[in-house]
Amino acid sequence: MFTENEQAALKLTEAMTKTPPEVTDDLYKLVREFFSEGEIVELAARIGIENFRSRVNRCFGVQATNVYSQLGDLLKRVG
Repeated sequence: MFTENEQAALKLTEAMTKTPPEVTDDLYKLVREFFSEGEIVELAARIGIENFRSRVNRCFGVQATNVYSQLGDLLKRVG
């Protein structure tokens, strides 16, 4: 369902958002196969910002506003 580069980005996302983060050398090599250094920096920054936003919102009880309504459909498709 996801392309190889999307799968690599999702693996990076999962690894970065664990506590503590678990980005291994092997994972970085995989991501590097599909993305340039600049793209990896941008991807990591976006992952980090979204993770931060999500955790802060949860801390203060901020509820979702369905701004990303298509996300639910995507999550259903991937199981």
